[in-house]
Parts: sequence; structure tokens; C-alpha cells
Amino acid sequence: MISVKAPGKLYIAGEYAVVETGQPAILVALDQFVYVNLEKSNDLGSIISKQYKENSLYWKREGNQIIFDNRDNPFHYILSAINLVEEYAQSLGKKMEFYHLKIDSELDSPDGKKYGLGSSAAVTVATIKALSEFYELNLSKEHLFKLASIAHLNVQGNGSLGDIAASVYGGWIAYHSFDKEWLKIAQRSYTISELLDLNWPNLKVTQLTPPDNLNLLIGWTGSPASTSHLVDAVALHKANNQNKYNHFLENSWKCIDTMITGFKENSLSKIQESLIYNRELLRNLASLSSVEIETPLLTKLITSAEKFGGAAKTSGAGGGDCGIVLIDKSMNVEPLFTYWKENGIVPLSLHVYQD
Repeated sequence: MISVKAPGKLYIAGEYAVVETGQPAILVALDQFVYVNLEKSNDLGSIISKQYKENSLYWKREGNQIIFDNRDNPFHYILSAINLVEEYAQSLGKKMEFYHLKIDSELDSPDGKKYGLGSSAAVTVATIKALSEFYELNLSKEHLFKLASIAHLNVQGNGSLGDIAASVYGGWIAYHSFDKEWLKIAQRSYTISELLDLNWPNLKVTQLTPPDNLNLLIGWTGSPASTSHLVDAVALHKANNQNKYNHFLENSWKCIDTMITGFKENSLSKIQESLIYNRELLRNLASLSSVEIETPLLTKLITSAEKFGGAAKTSGAGGGDCGIVLIDKSMNVEPLFTYWKENGIVPLSLHVYQD
């Protein structure tokens, strides 16, 4: 039995801008996981998820190709990861086998709602980790990131892949988005093995060390949002406001650069100032694109946190999901949590996960 896990994530700053090539963002991996167990089988494979018991998926083989018995299923990211890893494994001369995959996720609420912690990225990473161990591929973190990025993009088609980076590397990271148009072209010209060894244009992942007095608080509004739909909506409007959108990108870059400096200088105040500024940039972007990034409940989360001495903003695409607060560890946050609960905001007891 092979057992692996991959953590969820939250965006700290740089959302929306980071979908553009080379743009930076800061993310953090959290101690909430997707678990994958893999067990070798003889003549029938399966994918079973505790979250989707009614849609368990069984498969057979025709030669080395996996053939699925159920074509209408919720496992698109898992299937994409399987196909990609097996193609890579075959190129290395590995014999294809049968196996059972069992998936369990802590990244959804008990009633099945997503917290916005990057469940699709985490399940992609965890599936590839399990198959890598099964086929003895010995993937580096860089190669794991690249495989998971290709598998994820093949399904979602947009996004920055910062959530993949957080799930692979763990901890606090600064992530610069790679050129996805280049990757689409490169996939037609190179084998998977060659792609993994190439330098991907603009890709950069740097581990960050937070100040000792930094405390990360997370509040969930109970309203799931679709990242891909929100990103698409912003993209539709940017063509009509290209100058203002470019101004947003420039300011976002400067903001994240200043925040990274705050991490390097161990300065909570500089990080907080950058977070507040990033919130304003996102509010301006929302006005520019007519997309609701900061919902009324997220605004309530943010303004309440500021009254308690914290810096706060939406996390990720917004439109619901989570808000984050960066606050000094010396501050008593229980009154803030009480206020949140009274107003329909759920404090999530999560911590930074360092692999």
C-alpha cells in the first residue's frame, strides 16, 4: 500500500495578476490535505473517493491504455494526472499495472462545500505523488510541479498554477507564473521527459520565512466560488480597459515585491502594509471588470479584523470562500472569532504546512 498526501493552499497576495506570465504572488500551504492510497491490483483498477461514493470509477486496459467504464464522473483532474504520469512512465520503459486509488479530502466542508483551499490542485499533486512512487519515478519537486501543472492545465485551461506550487513545495512561497502559451506550443514539440528538463520561461518558486510574530487567521464565508469562472470574467473585460489593466499589473508587481522584502527583513508591518494595498488593487480591479471579488460578508470579515489591529483581504479569486488576516501573535483574537461566528463567518483552525 502506498499512502501520500498533498496540502491545500491559500493565496496571500497577487491574485488575478499572477495569471499573467512572470507576475508574482505569495501563497502558503496549509495543514489540511488530500490523501491518496494506492494498492496494486490484478485485472481491474478503480478510483474511489469518500467525497463521491456514488460515483466511484472502475477501469480496464486495452494494451497500455486505460479504458474507463463510467465516462460521466467528477474525477477529471485525477484522470488527467493518471494519463500524464503513465505516458511519462511508459517513455521510461515502465510496465503498466492495475491499481486501486482511494481519495480522501479534508479540503471540503462536511456537507461537501469547498473551502477554496485548492482541492483540485492538491488532488492532482497527490495522485502524481502516489503514481510516481508506484512506478518508481523518483520525481524531484520541480518535476512534480511541472507534471501537475500540465495535468491541471489540461483540465482547467486557465489559472496561474500557484496552487500547484504551494501544494508541491509547502510553507510560504513567492511564485512567479510561467508562460502558459509557451507550454501549449512546447507540448506539441517535446516529449514529456524533455518538457520536464526544460527551463520554463519566467517560472520561479522561492521559499519565504515569515516573521516570528506573524499570525495567519483564516475565515470562511460558507459561500464557495468558482476560480476559473471569475478569472475568465476578468479576462473578458481587460481588453476594453487594457491601459488600466496594465496599470493594475504594474502596481501588483511592486506590491508583491515590497511584501517579499518584508519577509526578507522580518518586518510584519511592511507585510501588513502590502496586504492592505493589495486589497485596494483588487477592489479597483473588481470595479474595472464588474466582477464581485469582495462580497459583503468578506468585507465584514476584513473591516472587523482591522478593528482588532490586523491587516486583511480576500484570498484567491474571492467571490466567496475565505478571507485572511495577518496579525501580531501577541494580539488576543478570540473576540474577533466571536464576532465572526455571530455574523456567519467560520474561523478555520489551520496552520502553515512545511513539507
